[in-house]
Amino acid sequence: MTHPARPTTVPRVIDIPRELAASQEKFNGEAGRAFITGLPEQTARFLDHWQLRPDGPPMHGVSALVLPVVRADGTPAVLKLQILDEETEGEPVALRVWSGDGAARLLDHDEPTGTMLLERLDETRMLSHVPDDHQVVVTIAELLAHLTSFPAPPGMRHLGDIAQGMLDQTPWALGRIPDPEARRLVADCAAAVREVMDEPGDRLLHWDLHDENVLASDRAPWLAIDPKPLAGDPGFDLWPALDNRYDPDNILWRFDAMTDILALDRDRARAWTLGRLLQNTLWDIKDDRPIDDAQLEIARRLRW
Repeated sequence: MTHPARPTTVPRVIDIPRELAASQEKFNGEAGRAFITGLPEQTARFLDHWQLRPDGPPMHGVSALVLPVVRADGTPAVLKLQILDEETEGEPVALRVWSGDGAARLLDHDEPTGTMLLERLDETRMLSHVPDDHQVVVTIAELLAHLTSFPAPPGMRHLGDIAQGMLDQTPWALGRIPDPEARRLVADCAAAVREVMDEPGDRLLHWDLHDENVLASDRAPWLAIDPKPLAGDPGFDLWPALDNRYDPDNILWRFDAMTDILALDRDRARAWTLGRLLQNTLWDIKDDRPIDDAQLEIARRLRW
């Protein structure tokens, strides 16, 4: 997801969005500050290296700077700069596997820094602009059905390892949930994950396909952006479309529609979806945030 930036002036080539600087400070501390400090020089280096011309103000998400550019041959593209970590290092790998089939094309990549040159999609035509919630869910499910039809490449971080890590942290987390009903619900989510741990899957997952990570282009109605890829069961990919545009009375319809379109076993998909609540809960507790009531309600509706 990208937003038009409100810049704070920094010399050389670009203005750094204040919101990006703040989120890097919050989530990455010293490493985030170093990343922001080095962004103007890094941007200038890749503009020169890939012979790019800036073509509009920078955009940003929580962690990345996205600069519209034009290549030497006149092709529009975007330059994406972000901290290289376990989530971002798999992005170019997944994009190469998909090769523009259901996702934005990777045009070039600098492995040491994680900097990418990507196909430019139309940020003014985002799936989040579509008013029909049911159509949005169907579109996401159809994209997921296609993207997860690809086997994950060797070396991709694996859902099995992530799930085991979550289960190892569950006893610690349960002791920090004061509400008995919420504690039982989170414990049930962990129990559901244990039941499917023996088959964590081997598909290439996007992990973050919500309606702001789907854009239109001239070559395809809708394409995915910003994967945080995993190797695993496609049931772990359903959560964002359940949580987007939260509507408790629509949760079961959305879940049934997605499991039908992806041809998933409903019980296994439910278990891995409950695993996403467990993951989110662990993050909330580590960051001293209250557990989100809407997410708890999604789990309640799916548990039965």
